[in-house]
Amino acid sequence: MTEHPRIGIFFGSSTCYTEMAAEKIQACLEQSTQSKVDVFDIKDTSLSKSCDYDFILYGISTWDFGELQEDWESSWDDISTLSLEGKTVALFGLGDQAGYADWFQDALGMLHDEVIVLGCNIVGYWPNVGYEFIASKGLSEDGEYFVGLSLDDENQFDLTDERIEKWCEQILSEWVR
Repeated sequence: MTEHPRIGIFFGSSTCYTEMAAEKIQACLEQSTQSKVDVFDIKDTSLSKSCDYDFILYGISTWDFGELQEDWESSWDDISTLSLEGKTVALFGLGDQAGYADWFQDALGMLHDEVIVLGCNIVGYWPNVGYEFIASKGLSEDGEYFVGLSLDDENQFDLTDERIEKWCEQILSEWVR
């Protein structure tokens, strides 16, 4: 591995919340690693570009009744073609736990299920403490964690920066280099 590992963040965003989260994560990781972190909107960049990175972060939001964000939906079939074996991957998702409590972070879970079978090391499972929802495909098998950072800028915007900062520390400590 190179002295300065390559870190890339890939996101889809319809309302700019996921993009803003990606930029905050970028700033936090750059400060912590003293390395450049590249950020890509998957509307403009193919997911295959993520294979050029040592540490990959994917950001997705859940829409309506457990649906994928439109840019992810358009790229969904490309996920299975990615060469992620041996890579470290972290996921972050945005959702609305009050308005869509039965589907909170479903897209995060669906993305996790697609990526984990590709031989990568997934880091960044996040405790489900402090959220109020009914059901989620985004939970780990034991139900105690989300399969990535869970953000709700609709109802808990005031917690986003703190959650991102803690999660960035966590994923850097879990990163297999």
